[in-house]
Amino acid sequence: MKPRVAITVGDPSGIGPEIAQKAAADERVRAVCEPVLYGPPNAVAFPPGVVSAEAGRAAYESICSAVRDAQAGVVHAIATAPVSKLAFARAGLAWKGHTDLLAHLTGSSCVAMMFWSEPLKVVLASVHVALAEVPRALTRSALDDVVSLAASELPRFGIARPRLALAGLNPHAGEHGLLGSEEEQILRPAVEAACARGIDIAGPFPADTLFVRAARGEFDAVIACYHDQGLIPVKLLAFGQAVNVTLGLPIVRTSVDHGTAFDIAGQGKADPSSMIAATLLAARLAARSRA
Repeated sequence: MKPRVAITVGDPSGIGPEIAQKAAADERVRAVCEPVLYGPPNAVAFPPGVVSAEAGRAAYESICSAVRDAQAGVVHAIATAPVSKLAFARAGLAWKGHTDLLAHLTGSSCVAMMFWSEPLKVVLASVHVALAEVPRALTRSALDDVVSLAASELPRFGIARPRLALAGLNPHAGEHGLLGSEEEQILRPAVEAACARGIDIAGPFPADTLFVRAARGEFDAVIACYHDQGLIPVKLLAFGQAVNVTLGLPIVRTSVDHGTAFDIAGQGKADPSSMIAATLLAARLAARSRA
């Protein structure tokens, strides 16, 4: 029996409804799962390309409905179209996006954002925080959690013993303290502690070459210190084919590698490639979890 995959349409004023419908109709998707669309009953009520509290609330309610059904076993995985953080804020919602909202809805205390692509896999140690706040966000506790989560979750993706690498925060990974202290004070001790727990991880390494090394097969996944450090190389190598996966949830959740694209919403020209890839991966993970 094929798994049922909930496809949420995301912000109804963005390209989400279009790419969700295209993904649900794709022959490759239908060959491996039963797609089920989740969205507002009256999509025409949301003008394309307009950021609004109403659209943010509608996206939130669709996600909540899909999560409830996933927890009840009505669907076996969720693939989400993009939401607008600004629309969430205008709706008075406390969450900045899917990751923290899903953690709240499922009661998950430790989650992480991973971007999965064939050439490169990246797990983020910090997500939607201002660049100036990143050093404070990289605590030993946070790094310990993310590294352990990556090591324990990657086997679900067919990597039995993942080889991990941690990217440095500063240029040249701090150059032994000359260009920053975070590597010696926080990152390196976190790597040593993870190795002592039996995790195969090395680093911190200079980020400007680490992603090349990983893409060439030396490592299975990279732990990136902050959002753009990890997402730029993934999107450079695999934009439109990469999939955002939330690690640490009791349900399977995947998503696209792009945003709401309000500028082309409602024009019928949105590329559904990443939505299709997200749905295919969700179906694969759901099938494995049910085996």
